[in-house]
Amino acid sequence: MRRDALPENMPMPETPAPCRIAMVIFPRMTQLDLTGPFEVLARMPGAKVDLLWHHIEPVKDAQGLTFTPTATFSTYGTPDILFIPGGPGVLEAMQDEYLIAFVRSAGEGASLVTSVCTGSLVLGAAGLLKGKRATTHWGAIEQLALLGAIPTPERVVVDGNTVTGAGVTSGIDFGLAVVAKLHGEEKAREIQLQIEYDPHPPYDSGSVRSASPELVARLKRRSAGITEQRRAAAERIGRTLGAPGSAR
Repeated sequence: MRRDALPENMPMPETPAPCRIAMVIFPRMTQLDLTGPFEVLARMPGAKVDLLWHHIEPVKDAQGLTFTPTATFSTYGTPDILFIPGGPGVLEAMQDEYLIAFVRSAGEGASLVTSVCTGSLVLGAAGLLKGKRATTHWGAIEQLALLGAIPTPERVVVDGNTVTGAGVTSGIDFGLAVVAKLHGEEKAREIQLQIEYDPHPPYDSGSVRSASPELVARLKRRSAGITEQRRAAAERIGRTLGAPGSAR
């Protein structure tokens, strides 16, 4: 309906305030860390989501799924919401000086600083989690302390303007928490119903609290190499940040 066709004294429809969301991507990220939150946050009123990388060229996730950036670190500016996913490529992302410089600058100006899974280690490497309660994937939770954060093994952790989600599938829970924080619980409930988020997992082994000790130990052995590399990187970066947890 045209504005000049509206009846007299009828309130004009409100236009949602624009919300610029910068979602950093990088090679060998875990796509569900990104796409779960994307599906939720993109449904917020006024949301404008961009995928950021060094260049406008395809980026492959850890399983080979390809994403095309829509903006670059050098041209984007400051977002309203900064978001970082996790995945095996976090090890390189934590040590990518240009990426970290963008995350630090964007995070200092953003209204919300956010992550899912090991993306919180990238926030930590940028110095954005000092003294903050934060969570990450269960296999990396202890590494947060090396970067000055307070490890908090919960599904979603909100500390001021920082919102972090645990491993992979927590991204939808994380997204709904962000929506509720910005637009209220009713809007979050609406989006939850839109995407029919009503999980009933077939097995009760989705966390270290419910999985068998044998299963947890097996997965820890399988990921021991990357875990140790990531821990060493976090400890080294933490020392440069002066993080208490990194001191030997």
